[in-house]
Amino acid sequence: MQWTDEGLVLGLRRHGETGTVLELMTPEYGRHLGLVHGGRSRRMQPVLQPGNHVRATWRARLDESLGSFTIEPVDLAALRLLGSGFALYGIGHMTGLLRLLPERDPHPALYEAARVLLAHLGDAGIAPALMVRFELAILSELGFGLDLSACAATGGNDALIYVSPKSGRAVSASAGEPYKDRLLPLPAFLRERAEGAMSAPPDTEDVTAGFTLTGYFLDQHIWEPRGLRPPEERARFVALGKAADS
Repeated sequence: MQWTDEGLVLGLRRHGETGTVLELMTPEYGRHLGLVHGGRSRRMQPVLQPGNHVRATWRARLDESLGSFTIEPVDLAALRLLGSGFALYGIGHMTGLLRLLPERDPHPALYEAARVLLAHLGDAGIAPALMVRFELAILSELGFGLDLSACAATGGNDALIYVSPKSGRAVSASAGEPYKDRLLPLPAFLRERAEGAMSAPPDTEDVTAGFTLTGYFLDQHIWEPRGLRPPEERARFVALGKAADS
């Protein structure tokens, strides 16, 4: 068994004296593990850092085996972003979300979204909004996508400013007014994206509302059912993003 694909490094663990078990996210083969012989060498350690873009060849005698990777570097994003705590927390949170996906289940659109996010993690003016959208994509890929296209009560798509915490569907201003204390705010930049509209980068208040929205559904559907707490990397990323914008 053999295949070759590009991939993003998600994580690794020691294996024996010199090897590592590497976890990659690939567009065609999904989240995939494999042994890297000599993965703890001085040459390979900088390559096998979370967030790096690599080209990988996987080989195994049987498809269900762990197999082994041969790795070539493409873009060492972790090294490029090493001086930014904000970006490194972003990498930690993004890779942590991708590790929630089922093993060997391809998600090519999510892979491309991760590439876009990584390309902008050095820009604190853009990256937080992209992270909110990435969290929405994770929810969708795991089967808990939000429907922000029309009002859950009226079916219309005007003045959508709330999201129902029960259904995950948008709610209009008029339909939601009697229940607004029980609804989640829908920030404009997410509503405009659902409508296909273009807009300027969202302000800090909108991005904060976006993280509140995605955090609620991630906790309800993903973290809490698995016995997980919201990751510290996410909290640090959000806090540093706010500080950079102030």
